[in-house]
Amino acid sequence: MKKVVLNSSRKVSILILGLLMMGVHCLYAQAEKYDESTKQELINLSKQKWQWMAERNVDSLDALFHQEAIFVHMGGAMNKEQELKTIKSGGIHYKYAEIKETSVRFVGNTAIILDRIRLTAVVGGNEVVNPFMVTEVYVPIDGKWKLGSLSFTRLLGE
Repeated sequence: MKKVVLNSSRKVSILILGLLMMGVHCLYAQAEKYDESTKQELINLSKQKWQWMAERNVDSLDALFHQEAIFVHMGGAMNKEQELKTIKSGGIHYKYAEIKETSVRFVGNTAIILDRIRLTAVVGGNEVVNPFMVTEVYVPIDGKWKLGSLSFTRLLGE
């Protein structure tokens, strides 16, 4: 019988491969703990958020938005306070978000919602309609989902 001797670089490669396989397994196991009812809960929360934005219900939005949340628009980024102030003042009035497609994915305990929407809004006194892919990132805090990021990417050709 022939004895196989592994050099140190092969040992390291095998160790890294093993760790990667364990990491993928752990991520998959974490994602499995969220079932279809959790996905539906998040989809409903996202829809409710659009309604609150249309109604300029800053009290409900304040409770939903994490203190460190970031909001990325075509013209720049805002923190939670700036976003709520802009909604309350009517600087941006999200009149109606027609949701065309929604998906929910999990990375560990973080939920990522992708919405393809057609947004009717009033910006600077002018009504505009734009197609967007909106990325919403939610994190569980004290048993409740909090929005940590909301990013608008304008879609071309729609």
